[in-house]
Amino acid sequence: MEEYIDLFNKVIDKTIPQVDYIDIRAGNGDITSILMKDGVIQEINTGMSLSVRIRVLNNGAWGFAHTTDLSKLNEITKTAIKISNSLKGDEKLSEEEIIKDKIAVDVKIPFNEISIDEKKEIMKYASDSANIDKVNSTTVSYGNSEVEEIFLNSEGSNIQVKTSRVRMALNASATNGEIIQFGHGSLGGVKGFEIIADADIEEFGRKIGQKAVRLLDAKAAPSGRFQVITDPELTGVLIHEALGHATEGDLILQNDSILKDKLGSKIASDIVNIYDNATLKNGFGYYPYDAEGIKTTPNQLVKDGELVSLLNSRETAAKLGMKSSGNARSSISDHPIVRMSNTYLEPGDMNFDELIEDVSNGIYLKGSRGGQVDTGKGIFQFNAVEGFKIENGELTTPLRDVSLSGNILETLKNVDALGNDFKLSVGYCGKDGQTAPVGDGGPHTRILNTMVGGMG
Repeated sequence: MEEYIDLFNKVIDKTIPQVDYIDIRAGNGDITSILMKDGVIQEINTGMSLSVRIRVLNNGAWGFAHTTDLSKLNEITKTAIKISNSLKGDEKLSEEEIIKDKIAVDVKIPFNEISIDEKKEIMKYASDSANIDKVNSTTVSYGNSEVEEIFLNSEGSNIQVKTSRVRMALNASATNGEIIQFGHGSLGGVKGFEIIADADIEEFGRKIGQKAVRLLDAKAAPSGRFQVITDPELTGVLIHEALGHATEGDLILQNDSILKDKLGSKIASDIVNIYDNATLKNGFGYYPYDAEGIKTTPNQLVKDGELVSLLNSRETAAKLGMKSSGNARSSISDHPIVRMSNTYLEPGDMNFDELIEDVSNGIYLKGSRGGQVDTGKGIFQFNAVEGFKIENGELTTPLRDVSLSGNILETLKNVDALGNDFKLSVGYCGKDGQTAPVGDGGPHTRILNTMVGGMG
């Protein structure tokens, strides 16, 4: 994209006398996606994509236009100006550092060195490994992207970023003729194909198949309040969905967050420390600069149980009297909104055996099947993939159809012990019709007096 810098600068120079602010974001991506069902390829998509957007701020209102055709650059600039001039608003931008930088993700095995056939073979190996007795169907999805992006604005920032990202996910269903159960897993990262090449694909597939089969013999979960231990995956979902979204500046401003006016307040137990950290290179939500050219830094949201920070774009930061946290994210064709990156609970110092040894009647919950959150009321309900009873410090009966629910502030205050392990999940987060790659996670986490729901 470097060859277009002069062209983009000319557009900015021509436009700035007419507006208060302008930025240009452009990217060129090489993308491959493959879908396999029951060992048979269903779909392969490959291709290059070019995308450019112009964003202008005038009279407190945004004008936004996008194209995939560089010859229409002047046209979309005029469109953006026209839109902003037709509106009046109260949008402002926080004052931020002017940055000039060029950065690329470290890649050991470029995606173009691995043929489509090789990628299909690995997917087939994962599918076959999951296809153990009683597994009746598998679905494997694979995607990789290599994207060069450039960001320029009228303040003088000039940022070039080259990013590679890969993900492979597998779903397995199992049946005993009466019920069907599912296993799921994914692996990926912001690197090259080495993420897949270095993984134990046989183990990856086999464990997912085993999980689906194991659930066939699991018992329906009891209902009531229990001492609960969540695994790193479910811990991450809890932190991301129930706490992370509530710290987003746009939801704060929309009065749709339980955390409104709670900066500096105690919202969790003393051992709870929560971060959103886009700089984690081993996290799927890694990015060095956000969609507004803000350099990312580790952002501690909760310190020793106290809410100490929020997630902001330049727009929400200006309204809240804060600095941007570098959390404006979007595809090039979409307007940036406040999004999480890698959001996690900091580990403690206990091993798993220590976490469960003094639990006389509890439940261990593993994995996530989604759920619901009301950020305004601060209530949540998540479905775990599987669970186990904890009786007198030992894991006993396997459980299925089990959920975790409650009030996020009450739940965080009931966190009484943290494991010394740590894991970040690989996934995507949806908000306002947009999707962004994220990581979420933490350690095994023990929570007192937690509502568990089941069919038993």
